[in-house]
Amino acid sequence: MDVILSSSSKKHGAEKLTRVWLWAMRVVLVVVFMGWLMMWIMLPTKTYTNKWNAMITKDTDSTFLGRQGTRTLVFAFPILFIAVGGCLYLHLLQISGERNSGGFSRRLNAWRRPVLVRGPLGVLSAMEIAFSLQFLALVIWALSVYISVGFSKINSKTAAKDGVKLWQAKLLDSALRLGLVGNICCAFLFFPVTRSSSLLPLIGLTSESSIKYHIWLGHLVMTLFSAHGLCFIVAWASTGQISQMLKWDAIGVSNVAGELALLSGLAMWVMTVPRIRRKMFELFFYSHQLYVLFLFFYLLHVGIAFFCYILPGVYLFLVDRFLRFLQSRQRVKLVSARLLPSESVELNFAKLTGFGYKPMSVIFVNVPSVSSLQWHPFTVSSSSGLEPEMLSVVIKKEGKWTQKLYANLSQSLVEHLEVSVEGPYGPVSFDFQSYESLVLISGGSGITPFISIIRELIHQNRALGRTTPSVRLICAFKTSADLTMLDLLLPISCNSLEISELQLRIEAFVTRETAATSPKPIRSIWFKPNTSDKAIAPVLGPNSWLWLAAIISSSFVTFLLLISMLTRFYIYPIDHNTNTIYPYTDRSLLNLLFICLCIALTASAAALWNKRQVAIEAKQGRIMDAASPFTSPNPWVANGFREIESVPYESLRRVTEVHYGSRPDLKRMILERDDKTNKGAVGVIASGPSELRHQVAEICSSPVAANLHYQSLSFTW
Repeated sequence: MDVILSSSSKKHGAEKLTRVWLWAMRVVLVVVFMGWLMMWIMLPTKTYTNKWNAMITKDTDSTFLGRQGTRTLVFAFPILFIAVGGCLYLHLLQISGERNSGGFSRRLNAWRRPVLVRGPLGVLSAMEIAFSLQFLALVIWALSVYISVGFSKINSKTAAKDGVKLWQAKLLDSALRLGLVGNICCAFLFFPVTRSSSLLPLIGLTSESSIKYHIWLGHLVMTLFSAHGLCFIVAWASTGQISQMLKWDAIGVSNVAGELALLSGLAMWVMTVPRIRRKMFELFFYSHQLYVLFLFFYLLHVGIAFFCYILPGVYLFLVDRFLRFLQSRQRVKLVSARLLPSESVELNFAKLTGFGYKPMSVIFVNVPSVSSLQWHPFTVSSSSGLEPEMLSVVIKKEGKWTQKLYANLSQSLVEHLEVSVEGPYGPVSFDFQSYESLVLISGGSGITPFISIIRELIHQNRALGRTTPSVRLICAFKTSADLTMLDLLLPISCNSLEISELQLRIEAFVTRETAATSPKPIRSIWFKPNTSDKAIAPVLGPNSWLWLAAIISSSFVTFLLLISMLTRFYIYPIDHNTNTIYPYTDRSLLNLLFICLCIALTASAAALWNKRQVAIEAKQGRIMDAASPFTSPNPWVANGFREIESVPYESLRRVTEVHYGSRPDLKRMILERDDKTNKGAVGVIASGPSELRHQVAEICSSPVAANLHYQSLSFTW
């Protein structure tokens, strides 16, 4: 008994120590971030220019880094420190089993409730509005202070000395200030689209849920930069200096590079128009790759010292992009596919049994036979607990890419399909297990993420014996053929599930038909194995956060060492920190070369090490690379078609109620709950068309829905 008590006491002490460490790390990261944000607030002021900058420069402008050292220390290092510290924090959180306090917190529920529902920006919570207004205030503050400080130095005498009129001098100064403010927005632009970064998980976000922030920032960046360029052109034209547009100085700002960067940005911006993006996705997708040219010419336009302002976001994005490149080079093993009468297809991939992911995770899929360059995101529909050797996605036949994929799979002689994936990237903020009940509302193919939730609840209830929340699934479909999407609630690899074990109720609505019709049967395809295909595995192994921290820190330190030696022994003897002799373009290109080289070497080494470790464990039998149960159809699949009277489908039929020729009364169905669930927290998740998500958000924002916690799942806003 004493031994048991001692063991329990040690475990409790270790858990308490872990919580203390997590709390301390959160405090440090928040303090560093607030300090970094304060530097942005002070940057436009005279206090920073005349006092703070002079004080910092005195200690950082050395023979090793020059002016670049100041901006690296003040604006680049803090964010990279937070990124590395965040990786360590998330790793400790993962191994300890603690919940991410930066994610879904009950104390913040009131701030997370929808406030604006029908506006042009989509559904916005009070927290999103508050942070958006604060960021907008920063932009307005910076612009007003920059212009105020700039105009205070301009008068008739100074303008005449420069050979321009007063309004022209002010226009030139305003153009410069608009570019400086656009730089502030550009510093935040790449954070939302860095999929493997630790910054978003720290505050409970994913890159998919943050796409709208990237869109807002993109509009703001291009508006400011367009005004920046236009003001300069007007000022040059009015003063007879239009030849300035062809200027590429070796020392100083390169106007030509700035114009090329602006043109690249404008091409991307035009292609983001909703009509183009939705109807001509290929054009939008390919034009968006111009971000490479935008960043390249932006660097040559401003020089590396000024580029350090936006370096953290770009640096983390480059690390993420190279890791995605390494993972995408491997062809993955596609085990089977299910073709539904609704012209949807479920793809089932083999995965390493030790590789876990969360429900509602997102995976990016590339099929070279359809398009060698396009990558499309899909919500994972499987559960890593219920299907330890399988990962599944459901793809609805809608655009050109999905139509061609469905046509390829519909061919009767298809035996193998080459596929590459990136991810999966899991959500970190929505803990559906913490609710008394769940209300899942979907339209059409929006049911896909709910498939993974229900499969995970089956695993929690069946294998782990945990009490699961009651679930009410409300789904709307256009035709009876779409009802077969409900069959995907049962994985192809399981033939003995009893879905009625869950507290599950399904209400399906067929809106365009008034009576049931007999849909075509589901067709299952089993692909022949290819020895070159591998099971899906994490590119950085099970301890991915630790490896990511090592890559970011080691690559950046190596970069600083290389550029320091180059500056000290090659550039400094020529320039002596005057920045008037050595060309800006050459310095910028050398920095870019070292950044890319350091990231590529460290990331490749980490990926290669983990790949070898996986291979060793696979040989030792610790990880099953092949999904042996999938070599032939399951007992309940006969001739490629499901048996209607099978036990799993009978249990699914018992909990399903189908309504024809009507739409769900969402307000009544969401607010109508029994006494037990009415006392507890209810998670309401909407997935599907924007109109449906806005309608559900409006219901959850009403005063009578205080215990409804709304969550939206979508790649658009």
